[in-house]
Amino acid sequence: MSQTLHFAPATDDAIPLHLIAPAGVDAVLAKLGAPQQAWARHHGFAGALAEVCALPGEDGRPSAILIGTGTAQDRLRKRFAIGAAIAALPDATYALAAPLDGAEGEEIALGYLLSLYRFDRYRPQSRPKARLVAPRGVDCARLERIAAAEALTRDLINTPAEDMGPDALEAAARDLAAQFGAEITVTEGEALLASNFPLIHTVGRAAARAPRLIDLRWGKGGRKLTLVGKGVCFDTGGLNLKPGASMGLMKKDMGGAATVLGLAQMIMAEGLELSLRVLIPAVENAVAGNSFRPGDIFTARNGKTVEINNTDAEGRLVLADALALANEDPADLTISMATLTGAARVALGADLAPFFTDDEGFASTLTQSATRVADPVWRLPFHAPYESMIEPGIADLDNAPSGGMAGAITAALFLRRFVPDVPKYAHFDIYGWSPSNAPARPKGGVGMGARAIFQALIDGTAP
Repeated sequence: MSQTLHFAPATDDAIPLHLIAPAGVDAVLAKLGAPQQAWARHHGFAGALAEVCALPGEDGRPSAILIGTGTAQDRLRKRFAIGAAIAALPDATYALAAPLDGAEGEEIALGYLLSLYRFDRYRPQSRPKARLVAPRGVDCARLERIAAAEALTRDLINTPAEDMGPDALEAAARDLAAQFGAEITVTEGEALLASNFPLIHTVGRAAARAPRLIDLRWGKGGRKLTLVGKGVCFDTGGLNLKPGASMGLMKKDMGGAATVLGLAQMIMAEGLELSLRVLIPAVENAVAGNSFRPGDIFTARNGKTVEINNTDAEGRLVLADALALANEDPADLTISMATLTGAARVALGADLAPFFTDDEGFASTLTQSATRVADPVWRLPFHAPYESMIEPGIADLDNAPSGGMAGAITAALFLRRFVPDVPKYAHFDIYGWSPSNAPARPKGGVGMGARAIFQALIDGTAP
């Protein structure tokens, strides 16, 4: 289902692209012939971000294309804009006149690749016709692998629940395992109870498609990394039924699972020296006579009891059992990713991926890596004084504390209770959705945080 997003092979007739900052416009124009210089000035080319000026050639084709790179502040405000501008050029093959360099160059090249993405499973979509020759100065093969993994994440999130239930999510994981020679086991339905995954079973038992735990393993040596992704393929809210407006995007509630599968593809395609494990509790939170109820108390895999005060806080329940399993074989670094709380969106919006960790070194590395690869993250605290908010008294834990305050933090604190023995734990409360069209990020499913984590792994400082 995922798409191949790639650069074009080199060709002698590629139209040259000149990337020009506002401060460099006069110097570049001075090197052009008089007619071209006059044309650019007549059209007011000033090097603004993603500004395009095609210089006419004698045969009617452009002799060159000028694209503005804007100021540093422009780039921070609108990442991927230059790559998207290249992808939007008319049907032709283009080649950058100068090598790209560093993080900014990678952003431009990756922005072009991601701009090629279209979700066309249900309707043909017009694709960009501009073809960019693999730029010099950046690792184009790696960028193509990253783009392919991001396409997988987007495809999985964009697919509606009718075609992306727990069984289809399992199939996607199996396809990925087969592609890279990974091992995969799945515990499904009533076998979840026999294998002591009671919370995964509880949340998914009312759905027609059986709940399951997907366990993928790859690699034999190096550092150990465990990724845990929330795979709630649709969330009605359960008996605490969501209103229609809140249910409209719930096909994306498996965005955590989609993102860890995309990250796993990056890792395996890159061949990083890691022992990778991916755990995905895949369920639907449906409504039926056997739905779990507010006020019920269940015992999780690790023996902790959980009082259900809202059946719409189901994601932390399925993650709890998966994290408890991860805790039994601690990795050097354990990461959970989930579309978990509205509170995280209220705090940081749709574009920033909040993360929680107690490890200062990992937090610093991740933040630097996120900046380098234009995949923004922001650290929120595991604020210990709020621990009492998730302790209801009648049970060990409360899945939905009353009061409506610090919802993202209390959810993260809840999850942390299930990984007491892992040396490094980070939790990402992602949105997984672009609410409107943006450069290289069309409206719809989108990966968040995966490229930042991947870069941190490449740098060799995490875990």
